[in-house]
Amino acid sequence: MAPWGQWSLLVVASLILGFLFQALHVPAALLLGPMIVGVLMGLLGATVRIAPIFFKIAQGILGCMIAQSLSPSLLPPLLNDWPMVLLVLVATLLASGLSGWLLVKFSSLPGPTGAWGSSPGGASAMVAMAGDFGADVRLVAFMQYLRVLFVATAAAFVARISLGDSAQAAAAVIWFPPVDWRFAATLLLALCGVWLGPLLRIPSGALLLPAVLGAVLHSTGIMALQVPEWLLAMAYTLIGWSVGLRFTRPIFRLALRTLPQMMASIIGLMLVCGGMAWVLTKVLHVDMLTAYLATSPGGLDTVAIIAAGSNVNLGFVMAMQTLRLLTIIVTGPAMARFISRSARPSSSTPQTALGIKRVGHKADQSGPDKAEGDQL
Repeated sequence: MAPWGQWSLLVVASLILGFLFQALHVPAALLLGPMIVGVLMGLLGATVRIAPIFFKIAQGILGCMIAQSLSPSLLPPLLNDWPMVLLVLVATLLASGLSGWLLVKFSSLPGPTGAWGSSPGGASAMVAMAGDFGADVRLVAFMQYLRVLFVATAAAFVARISLGDSAQAAAAVIWFPPVDWRFAATLLLALCGVWLGPLLRIPSGALLLPAVLGAVLHSTGIMALQVPEWLLAMAYTLIGWSVGLRFTRPIFRLALRTLPQMMASIIGLMLVCGGMAWVLTKVLHVDMLTAYLATSPGGLDTVAIIAAGSNVNLGFVMAMQTLRLLTIIVTGPAMARFISRSARPSSSTPQTALGIKRVGHKADQSGPDKAEGDQL
């Protein structure tokens, strides 16, 4: 199919499925619909892709939306209960480490690839860092976004079940409210995050910088933010397409040999994080849905979208998710080295079983999947 035909099919099918989910009151409907359509089209051989700059702009808009929910009042609960917050962070780190270790031990995945692929941080940040530590970015991207797909779908439907009848009683969405100078300031803040994030080498900076700076400006009254629903819908759709279209047939064939182990690792990590969410409800007196999203091992952006569409404490969710992301970024390289050495101690273990040739500290991707690796 010609590119224009693929784009037409992608847009029309995403609109139909997204608004069908919206009619069923599924949280993050305009993320899940395009994401599922993107996955199906990617596996069927679609060649269209979302340019990285549009993905970053969508993250910047999402960061501005998050900024409206962040305030200094979030800090006292986290500081007062810092032992439990620290315990959850450490437990998540250990759970992801164990998941990666078991994955490498009982599959043919190379150590660094299994370690980075199972790290529950921001998916785009993990993919970006993985190549610098000898991992195959194709498989890391597949594992990260497979987990995002699982977690986003599960979290959205858990949110729908938790909301029950209150989901149907939600206020009608005003898609096109009148805009003023606040809208221009919001766009400027989002674009600043897109520009400064890579410049300052901040992982997920396109999302985190507008969220933090916007929260300071918004909570102090210096500048009010305005993120209309139509703009959020476009950001959700771009993020959903960016995730979904990464599931291509070459990468799927590459990962097929270890797919059962990958799925078992993802489900196991989700269950562990769900158990920690239950503990949080007993200690910090937060509702189960808030705790579930706060500990959910999905991407920072997708969890934020689901939380925004649910009746939860978005600020608490984002604070916990951001702390975990920073922890994973700091400890990720050391964990990857440990998993590589302990789970696969023999240096003679073949790396070429999955089409990977190691050259120095980089993964040399050869064969028919090289073009897909270049795109990632």
